[in-house]
Amino acid sequence: MLVLTRKLDETIRIGEDIVIRVTLIKNGKVKIGIEAPAGMRVMRGELLATEKPEPASCVFPTVSGAVTGGVLSDQYPHVA
Repeated sequence: MLVLTRKLDETIRIGEDIVIRVTLIKNGKVKIGIEAPAGMRVMRGELLATEKPEPASCVFPTVSGAVTGGVLSDQYPHVA
């Protein structure tokens, strides 16, 4: 496991397509933003344990603001 220290607005890059940015640090919590290709599924780890298998024809939401016009959230799916 790679462990990195980042400050506000600093980024972590994974390959050429994924960027993780620290957007807020407050009250002992860190908020991050993730930019990834439109077809890449990004979700919180605790949701994987409770997730049901999806049909092969299912289309997953993306985190790319350029494609959706906004940022999608797995916590607030109605917010786009």
